[in-house]
Amino acid sequence: MMTELIAQERIIEPKDWATALFILSFSVVAITRATFAGRFSEFMNLIVSDKYNKIYKDRSHLFSWFSIAMMFVLFISLSFFMLLILHHFQLTSKYNLISFIQLLTFCVVFILSKFLIDKIIAVAFDFEELIEHYNLQKVNYRSYFALCLLPINMFLYYTDNLPTYFIYSLIIIILLINVISYLSSLRIYQNFIIRKLFYFILYLCTLEIAPYYFIYYWFINN
Repeated sequence: MMTELIAQERIIEPKDWATALFILSFSVVAITRATFAGRFSEFMNLIVSDKYNKIYKDRSHLFSWFSIAMMFVLFISLSFFMLLILHHFQLTSKYNLISFIQLLTFCVVFILSKFLIDKIIAVAFDFEELIEHYNLQKVNYRSYFALCLLPINMFLYYTDNLPTYFIYSLIIIILLINVISYLSSLRIYQNFIIRKLFYFILYLCTLEIAPYYFIYYWFINN
């Protein structure tokens, strides 16, 4: 009696691309720290002190090499986190490079498009200076958050079967950090906002609330 052997295809998804991106991201952080030692030191104290925002409040810093490097880390870190969340809810695989590229493209297009629309509306409503300072602070806080999220992403990526409560707790913490950073920025410019309250409420509803609501709606329904 012969035993029938059935060959089953074993699909092994590559992980090298993720490791390379993690190494690249930490390399960018290391180079930035070595090149801008003083600024990086102040940046790392952003969570406990507002000194960094006061020193580097000029809008020209928004397009400095330091900010660009931190934005790169922001895009990579945020895209990885979104990929890991989708993987946890079994909507994709965390080893899927195509899914990561799609998420990265979405993050880049969404953030840069939002920045461009911010600029146009600010010019139209005559509070361009406020919005540029406001955007600079948002970039600072989000870049700081993304830098802290990078090692967490590594842990999540190389760890399997994490409990659901851990993922939900992490999402809640991230949302709270974003809310606190918004409130902190609004508190600094409250006098200017009061003078142009109607325009700022309009801006807040159309560009700070509506886009995230539509993303949430799309995610829930798909």
